Amino acid sequence: MKEDNLILNKSFDFAISIVSYYKTLQSQNEFVLSKQVLRSGTSVGANIEEAIGGHSRKDFIAKLIIAYKEARETRYWLRLLDKSQIVKNDPAKQLKEIEDIINILTAIIKTSKNNS
Repeated sequence: MKEDNLILNKSFDFAISIVSYYKTLQSQNEFVLSKQVLRSGTSVGANIEEAIGGHSRKDFIAKLIIAYKEARETRYWLRLLDKSQIVKNDPAKQLKEIEDIINILTAIIKTSKNNS
């Protein structure tokens, strides 16, 4: 894979965004959900990075599926934070970013499975 990998770059930028959002949540004394969204949100890119270093197509797909699941989990926590209104900060930006990542991962996984 090339260094200008779209999904890798998007997931890294998303992780940076999540770290910033986490700090904002912490400053508003939200400690439980903030930790959940930090863990799952930063895990997406880490699993994509592992997929790129996979030893086989099967390993590549398996790691991308984990990234996909982490992305969906992150979306859940962001939606919960949004709808519960326990903090003042709106996660609309992060929700848009994670939707894009989920869509890209879905397409990559589907294509990779079809090409196996």
